[in-house]
Amino acid sequence: MQTRELAKLGRPVSVIGLGTWQLGADWGSVDDDQAQAVLAAALDSGVTFLDTADVYGDGRSEQTIRAFGRAHPEPERTVATKMGRRVEQVPGAYTLENFRAWTDRSRANLGVDVLDLVQLHCPPTEVYSDDAVFDALDTLVSEQRILGYGVSVETCAEALTAIARPGVASVQIILNAFRQKPLDEVLPAAAAAGVGIIARVPLASGLLSGKYRHDTVFAADDHRSYNRTGAAFDVGETFAGVDFDSGVDAAVEFARLVGELVGEQVSPAAAALRWVIDQPGVTTVIPGARTPAQARANAEAAALPELSAETVAAIRSLYDRVIRPQVHHRW
Repeated sequence: MQTRELAKLGRPVSVIGLGTWQLGADWGSVDDDQAQAVLAAALDSGVTFLDTADVYGDGRSEQTIRAFGRAHPEPERTVATKMGRRVEQVPGAYTLENFRAWTDRSRANLGVDVLDLVQLHCPPTEVYSDDAVFDALDTLVSEQRILGYGVSVETCAEALTAIARPGVASVQIILNAFRQKPLDEVLPAAAAAGVGIIARVPLASGLLSGKYRHDTVFAADDHRSYNRTGAAFDVGETFAGVDFDSGVDAAVEFARLVGELVGEQVSPAAAALRWVIDQPGVTTVIPGARTPAQARANAEAAALPELSAETVAAIRSLYDRVIRPQVHHRW
């Protein structure tokens, strides 16, 4: 597994990590044994970067990672968590007192003294411009509660504001073949500032796997059912903000061009992950997995050769024709 440096942490991380939202909640049921098996498959496949949050299952995802780490201390890994979504989303909640309490809870959940990376979890936009917030984060570093900090954002504008902060180590942002706006300014700005890019929702909540049809039904406790209109959180987190029916049609076209230009032996999901890895400035991409087979398949995408210029151009054409009018102006 290729690694890239999270420069401000001084940590090499695998180019394909594992997102663990699904090990906590909101993707249907994943029992404890299945969650442990997914983590084992990912780590055995060379994954060394795990992304979680205090709100995933109200701590269940963090606790699952702690249990795995106790049973499997090797290999070394970097665990990034997030904070801030367990309270009312108002700027006034983002205080040093709350940060200490939230990180203490995550340190207990993960069973560590120092958290590797803590990310503000898509806070209100005003938070990114508040000097006191970043002073408080610097204090957490000085108190050795955390090694470093980053942000998880909804919009490119938020990302650019965060990148200008000298202490920010990473920006987590939605980036996939159906959400290409970060390529315009965010990735170049992050590279210039030495800020890592953590690409989330790389398969557009599974759309880019090519497995869904117009009549696909998701479980009631799966956000792909209950958040299609943004009823629970930002709609951009579900199918990357793409209308499901038009997204299914676009995914069929994506699968066809992958088969023609990359080869039938490469799955659409693997090609979609390879597309993200190939983008200059990306540090790691964090697909989720609900089964060990999915975790292994995701990791294998790192071994694919770079996509050809013809393939990249065809993917961009599909985006510009079908997807761009839906999402590019919104995030």
